[in-house]
Amino acid sequence: MRSRANEGGGSDSRREYLMASEEEAIRSDPFLKRLADGPILADGAMGTVIYSKGISFGHCFDELNLSRPELINSIHRDYIEAGAEIIETNTFGANYGRLQSHGYEDKVRDINLKGVKVARDAREICGRSVFIGGSIGPLGKSLRPFGQIQNATAFEYFVQQAEALLEGGVDLFIIETMSSLGEIEQAIKAVKKLSNLPVIAMMSFTEAGTTFLGHYPEEAARLLTDLGADVIGANCSTGPQRLLDIANMLRQSTDKPLAIMPNAGMPRYVEGRFHYGASPGYFADYALHLLNAGVSIIGGCCGTTPDHIKSMAAVVSDYSKPSVEPEISVKLVDRVVVQKTDVVDVHESSFVQKLGKEFVVSVELDPPRGTNPEKLLKAARRLEASGIDAINIADSPMARVRMSALALAYLFKQHVDLEIILHFTCRDRNLMGLQSDLMGAHAVGIKNILAITGDPPSAGDYPNATAVYDVDSIGLVEIIRKLNSGTDLAGSSIGKPTEFSIGVGADPSVDDLDRELSRLERKVDAGAQFVFTQPLYELGVAERFVNMATGLNVPILLGLLPLQSYRHAEFLHNEVPGISVPEEHREQLRRAGKQANVKGIAMCRELLKSAKDVFAGVYLMPSFGRYDTILDILDGVVKSQGRTVIKPDDSKS
Repeated sequence: MRSRANEGGGSDSRREYLMASEEEAIRSDPFLKRLADGPILADGAMGTVIYSKGISFGHCFDELNLSRPELINSIHRDYIEAGAEIIETNTFGANYGRLQSHGYEDKVRDINLKGVKVARDAREICGRSVFIGGSIGPLGKSLRPFGQIQNATAFEYFVQQAEALLEGGVDLFIIETMSSLGEIEQAIKAVKKLSNLPVIAMMSFTEAGTTFLGHYPEEAARLLTDLGADVIGANCSTGPQRLLDIANMLRQSTDKPLAIMPNAGMPRYVEGRFHYGASPGYFADYALHLLNAGVSIIGGCCGTTPDHIKSMAAVVSDYSKPSVEPEISVKLVDRVVVQKTDVVDVHESSFVQKLGKEFVVSVELDPPRGTNPEKLLKAARRLEASGIDAINIADSPMARVRMSALALAYLFKQHVDLEIILHFTCRDRNLMGLQSDLMGAHAVGIKNILAITGDPPSAGDYPNATAVYDVDSIGLVEIIRKLNSGTDLAGSSIGKPTEFSIGVGADPSVDDLDRELSRLERKVDAGAQFVFTQPLYELGVAERFVNMATGLNVPILLGLLPLQSYRHAEFLHNEVPGISVPEEHREQLRRAGKQANVKGIAMCRELLKSAKDVFAGVYLMPSFGRYDTILDILDGVVKSQGRTVIKPDDSKS
């Protein structure tokens, strides 16, 4: 049925338009696509778990994102390992109103931004495909007529918080534990002003079946549906039994997906600590009841723990099997058997042989922050299905500790039939280490190397770490060429020569372009066979560089990094060396508002279309690890008779 909110006076054409818009949103958003496949399990409590670690309720829990990020990270990881597909940022009270009571009102952006980063780091460490929900709670002070806060002030407070969460890279927004329809209305409007990301909107109901301000579930369902929330529901206040009743009441007034996240019963205060009595087994029983009632997202609130989520995960898993890709098991081997191949005079991989003959597409994947590569292997399979030619694997970019790029490259070789381009930096290895790892890469079948100097440690997690830099990228190219001739750098034989194809980087947007071209010429003279540029956003700059480098006779691939928002563009332009985003592009994103991510994809797609007439290919870098964005961009790229071609302008934009 259609919701009652839409049955009033709207015309049939209006309703058809809304239905078509919803269907398009589901097709284009990863979270909504996953939601359409079956029930999703969210995480449990954050605040009460923090409290169980010995931190009093008098402390500002949101500030722990800054002072105790490792604690928050560990809680996120526990929920991910328990089976949660959605984890909420530790930002429930990170709005101006609540932070002001702790003296942190000047840190709204910092706390929210770090909250997203901590959650994303936990996801990277676990290596699971989970969604990051930006948690937005009530302001802690009542709106008029019950309090002194005006609607406009509440709206600005929510905008301030949502901006920072969006800048951090959340996948969706979770507006929760609201008692006032007026307050949740301002929160939803603030988010909708900034973004078209999905919104889960949840009210908090008492045992009497109303909010603390007397709103009924049916009333809330109609308003939240009208406001455009993608998922509506209830959390906190009561346990699973009462919220099951609330779910049935909400269902009567909306056809939106439902989310229910109960408390672990009512708390008891024993020997100076609060205790919640509902067991994980009890939650598992009610998880089944909630799913049978048509609830799409289940999770926990106050008093729930990773054990509660783990017990619910088994129920959700058995309830239905969503149409997702099969789990990937990573097999470790005791030894590597190297197939004998004929020695060739010209060391050209299949990737290099394509260059100049067809337009080539590569996608960059960053290794995970932890030991689980599952998410990236799934992404690689999806990218393979899209028809790309290669995957290039970054080597601890931005000097942040990640899984060995070489190890990930080997895993990709096991699971996908794509050319692998291994980024190889000079930062972390001395001359012996460089040559040892290169020979190891060759032994496991990695034949494409992108030789780069590497970001200095001062840019990353360990600013006091010692960088090696025995050679720079030019010296590294010379080392690889020596290995290709059958000797190490000292001239000692390595037996059979390696067969590496060698790539290098270049930055067409630097002020001193003559110096950059001079260095590129030295790289080509040393043996470089292809070039990857830094991300560019102006085709004119790219064309000028290609024209100036024509005499080097080396194929150049254009780097493309899709912009997600105005803030994202400002950050890249002002804070990331080697990236320049034109003011015109930044202004377009600013004007696009909540459609900025769509605009960013359209910009990237247009550059991709234009690049085919100038470059040998492109390589795309996902922002915030969002590989679905890359798939959207590649929607206009298909394979035809062995060549990568660009569809005409009828591709979606």
